[in-house]
Amino acid sequence: MSDLLDTVVTAHGGLDRWRSATRLTAQVQAGGALWGLKGQPGVLDRYTISVDPHRQAATLAPFAEPGLRAFYTPDRVALETADGRVAEERVRPRESFAGHTLETPWDRLHAAYFAGYAMWTYLTEPFLFAEPGFTATEIEPWEEDGETWRRLQVTFPERIATHSRVQTYYIDAEGLVRRHDYRPDVFGGADRDSAHYTYDHRTVDGLVFPTRRSVHLTDEHNRKVAEPVIISIGLTDITVSS
Repeated sequence: MSDLLDTVVTAHGGLDRWRSATRLTAQVQAGGALWGLKGQPGVLDRYTISVDPHRQAATLAPFAEPGLRAFYTPDRVALETADGRVAEERVRPRESFAGHTLETPWDRLHAAYFAGYAMWTYLTEPFLFAEPGFTATEIEPWEEDGETWRRLQVTFPERIATHSRVQTYYIDAEGLVRRHDYRPDVFGGADRDSAHYTYDHRTVDGLVFPTRRSVHLTDEHNRKVAEPVIISIGLTDITVSS
């Protein structure tokens, strides 16, 4: 690992502790302008997420309505009823975003796929970056709000469904991720990054997780545009199974 990646992984609990984890769960409260823009207001207001930390798979329940849950993998996304009946499903879900822009409306399966891959990535970073196929390179530092943040540019392998192949992580003096930049492919790309901020880091069974997240557009100087908040995420009741 690079020096900075090693610092970040250690600050978040270390690889030994991470590799002993078998399941992560959390209560999620989500909001922001994106869901209304995509024609899915309220679809992810409150739910429980459960992820496999070592395989890209997640369950979100309830999803969209009581008694419905979403199952995500990169190759398939499905909505199921409480008795296990498949209500909707889509294989090769990434292909359904072809030709989309930020304003293109989504159906519920689009929203389930997006939330599934995004939340899985958020809950497994930065440990994910130490896995085979990832490249992590330190780039020039960044000044923000009177702090200097080191930056780690991460290239994701094709096997991981994520926002974009290349993403940038901003690391504070304690080794914690404070900001994360990307240009979501499912929005058709963009001429500026989204700036994803993380707050209120807490230690749960030896692993460190931010419990609040806020996603914003950026201006021509790569500075956060405060309003509107594109996505907000709050996590409570985080559990780590081993």
